[in-house]
Amino acid sequence: MKQQLLFKLLLVVAIPLLLISGLYFFNKSEVVEEVVVEEAENPNDLPGILERGVLKATTDYNSTNYFIYRGQPMGFHLDLLKLFSRHIGVELEVFVSNDLNENFSCLMAEDECNIIAMDLTVTRSRRDLFSFTEPHSQTRQVLVQQRPEDWYNMRSSEVEDHLVRSQLDLAGKTIHVQKNSSHLIRLKNLMEEIGDTIYIVEADQETEQLIERVANGEIDYTVSDEHVAQVNQTYYANIDIQTPLSFPQNLSWAVRHDTPLLKEAIDEWMKEFKNTRQYSNLYNKYFQNPRSSYMAQSQYHSLGGGRISVYDDYFRRFADIVGWDWRLIASLAFQESRFNNDAVSWAGAFGIMQLMPNTAAMYDVSMSSSPVENIVAGIKYLNWIDRRMEKIIPDEKERIKFVLASYNVGLGHVLDARRLAEKHGKDPDVWKDNVDYFVLNKSKPKYYLDPVVRHGYARGSEPYHYVTEILERFEHYLNALES
Repeated sequence: MKQQLLFKLLLVVAIPLLLISGLYFFNKSEVVEEVVVEEAENPNDLPGILERGVLKATTDYNSTNYFIYRGQPMGFHLDLLKLFSRHIGVELEVFVSNDLNENFSCLMAEDECNIIAMDLTVTRSRRDLFSFTEPHSQTRQVLVQQRPEDWYNMRSSEVEDHLVRSQLDLAGKTIHVQKNSSHLIRLKNLMEEIGDTIYIVEADQETEQLIERVANGEIDYTVSDEHVAQVNQTYYANIDIQTPLSFPQNLSWAVRHDTPLLKEAIDEWMKEFKNTRQYSNLYNKYFQNPRSSYMAQSQYHSLGGGRISVYDDYFRRFADIVGWDWRLIASLAFQESRFNNDAVSWAGAFGIMQLMPNTAAMYDVSMSSSPVENIVAGIKYLNWIDRRMEKIIPDEKERIKFVLASYNVGLGHVLDARRLAEKHGKDPDVWKDNVDYFVLNKSKPKYYLDPVVRHGYARGSEPYHYVTEILERFEHYLNALES
């Protein structure tokens, strides 16, 4: 696949050059050059993404597509995006919104988003706005309604008498649907088909929120994609989802019309990936897993309880010691111990914050200390590093990366990497693509034997990935969890 991708990118360069050469003979080169430059400078298409090294996507926040569970960012579309971005060799940035207009605007704005990665129903009107990729799945739209109050004590025929089963019986009914959704379009078409009025209320709520309102008896009906309705039926046993409102429909991602190479890369990858066992496992994990209902109702689910861990209150209370957002400290603690206070590393680091014995001794903490004492000691150590870096790197956001790396590998090794960066013409005050390179390569004799290095060998791959993973997870926490 990657060889095919490279070949196509070479064609993108080669073919326009041949066109320019040929048309130059006819004195039309200025026009062609202008067109070629414009195409080459499109930051949203695949060459621009590869050059930038970042794929930007937007998705929606619900119990299947994107959420946080026990500190781990999860979701069907998040996992697909991670796999695709890894396939093309770039990093991933995810923006989250349940407002479809915001998602559409994000895609159409210059250099904000490259993909809408959601369960978008392919419709003719939407094709005018953007291009759809190879479908990632199929579904049909169903009516979500509440079963009668004592349904579990009734015969099935009695239950059926209380439910809408014919689309003709929707005449005169009031149905709440998410604003700008394909469900709204379907209901409008359905009115034409049944020749009668359906009273449609466009809500500023996401479909799962509307399903909850049906289950609670606040509204009578809503419309959902069937696979989402099936997941929610495991939470709300009193809803019925057996009345179809549409034939099977494709669900796809969307890209801009002017990004044909990106669309082609997604199409080829999606076609191949959908035929793998990995895709089947992924789909079953989110849409056919009985544990989904228990996860979504957990206090450690970003939708169910909005907590990252049992230690959130401590992260909040003591975050001011270092002046960081508590969610960043939580992301570090997840990286260190997965919130397991009994964790002990091969090197002897222990507790929630995985303090090394010498560091722990600085703050009178031992393996018998409580989780809160371990957390406070870890945050104090972060502050100790931060104060020593403050005058060297005044930019707070940039300094955080250096502090995180130092927490993992030691301040001395990070200062060595700064000296190496400066010696090799890189910016010693910038982490990405500057100092991080020398941290990563500090296991090579060329660098750890350099005269400017004072602390010798370091296994640099761990702090290199450590910083990236903590900051990526922190961005997900910002997306899904309140401050």
